[in-house]
Amino acid sequence: MVASASSLARLADVPGEPVAALLARYGGSPYALVQILREAQVQHGWLPRPMLGDLSDGLGLTLAHVEGVATFYRFFHTSPVGDYRVLFSDNITDRMLGNVSLLDDLCQRLGVERGKTRADGRVSVDFCSCTGLCDQGPSLLINHHQVVTRLDAARVGTLAGLIEAGVPLTDWPAEWSRVNDHVRRADVLLGTSLHPGEAIAAALARGVPALFGEMKRSNLRGRGGAGFVTGMKWQLCRDAKGSEHYMVCNADEGEPGTFKDRVLLSRHPDMVFEGMTIGALAIGARHGMLYLRGEYRYLLEPLLDVLQRRRDAHLLGASILGQAGFDFDIDIHVGAGAYVCGEESSLIESLEGKRGTPRIRPPFPAERGYLGQPTAVDNVETLCAATHIALKGGAWWAAIGTPKSTGTSVHSVSGDCDRPGIYEYPMGSSIDRILDDCGARDTQAVQVGGPSGKCLSALEFGRRIAFEDVPTAGAFMVFDRSRDMFEVARNYAGFFAEESCGFCTPCRVGTALVVKTMDKIAAGRGSRRDVDVLSDIDSLMHGTTHCGLGGAACNALHDTIVKFRPAYERRLTSLRFEPAFDLDAELADTRRMTGRDDAAAPVESPS
Repeated sequence: MVASASSLARLADVPGEPVAALLARYGGSPYALVQILREAQVQHGWLPRPMLGDLSDGLGLTLAHVEGVATFYRFFHTSPVGDYRVLFSDNITDRMLGNVSLLDDLCQRLGVERGKTRADGRVSVDFCSCTGLCDQGPSLLINHHQVVTRLDAARVGTLAGLIEAGVPLTDWPAEWSRVNDHVRRADVLLGTSLHPGEAIAAALARGVPALFGEMKRSNLRGRGGAGFVTGMKWQLCRDAKGSEHYMVCNADEGEPGTFKDRVLLSRHPDMVFEGMTIGALAIGARHGMLYLRGEYRYLLEPLLDVLQRRRDAHLLGASILGQAGFDFDIDIHVGAGAYVCGEESSLIESLEGKRGTPRIRPPFPAERGYLGQPTAVDNVETLCAATHIALKGGAWWAAIGTPKSTGTSVHSVSGDCDRPGIYEYPMGSSIDRILDDCGARDTQAVQVGGPSGKCLSALEFGRRIAFEDVPTAGAFMVFDRSRDMFEVARNYAGFFAEESCGFCTPCRVGTALVVKTMDKIAAGRGSRRDVDVLSDIDSLMHGTTHCGLGGAACNALHDTIVKFRPAYERRLTSLRFEPAFDLDAELADTRRMTGRDDAAAPVESPS
């Protein structure tokens, strides 16, 4: 449904009404709701209910739908959050670098309580999930747009002064927002510069049938974590019936510890867009969308510049490289802080202007994706690899790595090592090799693939990065023997509880119960039964959650219980099991509101 001309005209008649301009710019399309909300919040600082009402009228949506979307994404606010919204990245690597003490210091300097807006409306300070800057943390995000990296006490002190003085973010030291790529080891993807358009020209010269042959010969598997064969996905999408086909790049790398897409987008954007264009040629798509995670908002303008340059060079738009009928262009959709949108069906829901709730599958996006049409969703790194395969052929790619895991893989290395950053290796490389190259010493554990991946002990460092051994979406977090693996797992548990979309009960309740139980153990009230309870929750969630993200939420918990049991055992000081759930405490607010003052009530009268 698109807004009627009369509703747009009514808003346009309001003098200075910015909502009307936003609606007009997006053609009154309800599918653009997330983008419209994001831009409206930039203008106003937050999303008041009257504005949401105007949007619902202008887009032809119910107010309930618009409010539902506005309250789903963590970067949208339906109440004031301050002129400066300061969010400290709270991945475990940021914790290891002292982010908690830095946040406490800033709160004290500014006289603001964490999670609250200061009375004068100047500032609010809180934690957020990983910002994709693990190689140069501690870091923070301001107003969901500007990043500050390499935080220390001195920088926090200066930052507090700038906020108190009301200095605009544009006048803050540019050095603070410098983001280094930190490419430590480059191979065929990161170490090769391609001329824009040469891979497209090679694909056109081969023709679509031969292009599919090369993709299948390469055995390229998706680098986003699932590992589905890319050529097969593209073939399924091309063969699926639909009035349109869509090409989508998933650049919503929200997995804590992962930042390879950030580097590929900043260093090799042409390679990413070229891969999308080659994929569009293969599946017969005219429209493409890159879903950029909200934490990477600062990359938007440079990426838009690259897209325009490619249009000017006839690498996007009508008749690409003079090929009649080869019409394809790309839009960028910026996310709004929802980890679950990294799951492809949730991402498509967000692209359609909805809450990012995972869909029931099948049907898969290749059959029914964006707007119910066949849609190929590929990871940033996957598309970069496809660009090289289109140019050099499938046999070349298949000769690298292992027969089941071909090519190279890019790793985001962070934690206890001398040289955090980006490392590219042939698939099949060992954990030991990566640890040696990054300068890790006395390592007790490596979390591969982020919190939803595998936690490996020192006994497993001879294992190899490959789909047949240790699969990964690219995160590689290193922990030396000074680290408490219970606290590592506890941090991950808090992340999943915070990021659960809330759709299914096993994930919504299960992740919260894990946090409560681990907090109870951390407080010294744990018993052996509590560890059994955690294992039971893990087993339950693996078989009952709505999507794979919920099913993986306890992976690190399971691995640390099995491989680092002493980290739990030394906290189990209680001889008797105590429930983590306090019924009286949970009902206290309700009983106060109802004025309970009888003898059976466990709380005092509200007198």
